[in-house]
Amino acid sequence: MSLINEYRATEEAIKELQERLKNLSQDDKLKKELEFEGKLRSLMAEYQKSLRDVISLLDPESRNSKAGRTAKAAPSKRARKVKQYKNPNSGEVIETKGGNHKTLKEWKAKWGSDVVEGWATLLG
Repeated sequence: MSLINEYRATEEAIKELQERLKNLSQDDKLKKELEFEGKLRSLMAEYQKSLRDVISLLDPESRNSKAGRTAKAAPSKRARKVKQYKNPNSGEVIETKGGNHKTLKEWKAKWGSDVVEGWATLLG
């Protein structure tokens, strides 16, 4: 797109957004929500409370359920264990946590996956 076309498209988008903003600012629902938010924030400031304090006051279980979900999600990912492969033909040794090792792939292509996995020793 040429620079002038991009300029005109941006200018048109700005006009559309300004029209939308004008319509929203005249909406009574928006005015009531903004008024409520302002009063709530001033009340929170008056009592020195944060949004978290208000949420925990209104919904005490929300904190517990959030912590429960986090605790359950963490154990699902386990660390991979290190395997040591020793090639009996060349005596070469490789230590890796996964199968995405260049030399290991070469060995598996040459001797087969089952044979190479037989060379593995679990290190921990």
